[in-house]
Amino acid sequence: MEDFGSKVLLAWNGELSFSDLLSVGTTLDERGSSPLTAVLYQTWISRSTSPYAHAALFNLGTTLTNLGDLGGAEAAYRRAMDVAPAFAHPRLNLGLLFERQNKPEDAISQWKWIVWNCSRDDLNRAVVVLALNHLGRLLELRKQYAEALSYLTQSLELDGNQSDVLHHWVFLRQKQCLWPVYQLIEGVTLDAMQESTSALAMLSITDDPGSQLGAAKLYVEKKLAKDLPRLAALGSYVHSKIRIGYCSSDFSLHPVSMLTVQLFELHDRNDFEVYGFCWSPEDGSGLRKRVIAGMDHFFRIDALSDEAAAQLIRSHEIDILVDLQGQTAGARANIFGYRPAPIQITYLGLPATTGLPALDYVIADEFLIPHDEARYYSEQPLYMPHVYQVSDRNRVAADAPSRTSCGLPEEGFVFCSFNNNYKYTPEMFAIWLRLLKATPGSVLWLLADNEWAEKNLRSEAARMDVSPERLIFAPRVSPENYLARYHCADLFLDTFPFNAGTTANDCLWMGCPLLTLSGRSFASRMAGSLLNAAKLPDLITYNAKEYEETAATLAISPQRCLQIRQHLRAVRAHGTLFDTPRFVQDLEARLRNLVNALPLGATEHASNDRTKYSAH
Repeated sequence: MEDFGSKVLLAWNGELSFSDLLSVGTTLDERGSSPLTAVLYQTWISRSTSPYAHAALFNLGTTLTNLGDLGGAEAAYRRAMDVAPAFAHPRLNLGLLFERQNKPEDAISQWKWIVWNCSRDDLNRAVVVLALNHLGRLLELRKQYAEALSYLTQSLELDGNQSDVLHHWVFLRQKQCLWPVYQLIEGVTLDAMQESTSALAMLSITDDPGSQLGAAKLYVEKKLAKDLPRLAALGSYVHSKIRIGYCSSDFSLHPVSMLTVQLFELHDRNDFEVYGFCWSPEDGSGLRKRVIAGMDHFFRIDALSDEAAAQLIRSHEIDILVDLQGQTAGARANIFGYRPAPIQITYLGLPATTGLPALDYVIADEFLIPHDEARYYSEQPLYMPHVYQVSDRNRVAADAPSRTSCGLPEEGFVFCSFNNNYKYTPEMFAIWLRLLKATPGSVLWLLADNEWAEKNLRSEAARMDVSPERLIFAPRVSPENYLARYHCADLFLDTFPFNAGTTANDCLWMGCPLLTLSGRSFASRMAGSLLNAAKLPDLITYNAKEYEETAATLAISPQRCLQIRQHLRAVRAHGTLFDTPRFVQDLEARLRNLVNALPLGATEHASNDRTKYSAH
């Protein structure tokens, strides 16, 4: 900036007005000269007697934060608070700074000060709303669900027009089994709640694939960048091997990796070169180590922008890019929006349509997505011949525990449902309680997901005249000990409309009978797809009455339950459900066909005598 020196001189002499300070600082920032902005503010603050010093200190703190000088930013914010103790904005940013430094308790303390000490009139309402939202967001991440919900409720009472807040509010109620999920708040309509429900939360609310497509498209419209430049050409590359890239924030101890790890390991290296693009936590788990070892090339992209990540993927000339995320936590859908690969596929992450225009295919089977329901998917189904879900045949289970060590009674039928609590619905839970009533001595074994869900489920049992003690909650344990629990369960009761996915796979792998209710949506047909592949159609029901009657019959049919266990042992050894090598071969045949269908010419090196990949 040509006259920067003159502006600094004016600031030194105490002659630069506050409004001019703001104007010059904004211009410098826009020109990428934020260090000069900091110098200007520091000079002005040191030489000015303006009553706006607190605001200048706040702006200096923001500038220094953006420059990475967190110590200097904290000092500036604290000076602003000393000059004007009632000025809330520095506390808001100081909380964010503390969160960035992994000091969550300090962050929470700053935001709570705002909530407790600032009036909620028009002057302060916006900053109070922001503090409430930050509290709700961070407390949800820390799994302090009840407190998080309380703060988000207060936020919505102050400003009901907050779609993102409603999104989290709905999901927090689901996680705690607070029914009905849609509870009216003054100033918030039921339509607004439904429109703000995330694609993931929607899976537990409705079985209508049309509604799920609508939720997905709404997310795309509101949240994703539009008209991004396409990086990959329309044609194919010329490689000796097909380059397939997998993208995820779940390459860690996560259900997606639990299913896919052997897929990465078994890809035919004569025809495929496997890439991983990762923004997952470094959890040090054995599963993460297996995932990384199963890739030929592995890249961390968490420090890259979406555009830079897409450019990296494009630079490796990936033929097929696979999204393992969908619209779930940690998703980076804009990477796919840049079209860094000529073929882009979604798999496993979101058990529904993503609504993302940049994703061409979804891996499915004909039970999972019936042909007459495919119109509700933005992606074209890529149908597998046996089952959509890949399995890990190398997972290990611990020795069977005793019922006593699991908190179970020595005698009596054990119903179980180890799905996440947000999948539970009042309609299905009522069926489960009626099954307990109809089966003397039985218990219901559930996942101990969080204390608030446990409390609410026990209260619901008491309300329906079922002893709360008949609900047994199993804490989370290591994968091998979790698998071993299935030896103690007699029947897995699936959730609806959001079925078990990885959990159903685990249950059947361990030989435990599973009863499901299949509807119209992807999420409501996952377990049915597995049972169909296992040749157990009698465990797939299609309405609530049939589901309840079948469960009640199985609970008094020990011989049938034993037959199912024996059948599942045979399926594990010889059936298609767990035949991972066959699954990989079937998938690779379809991927070869997709690449072969592309026109030549993704790069200037394309050759007209290119050899097509053969489907072995």
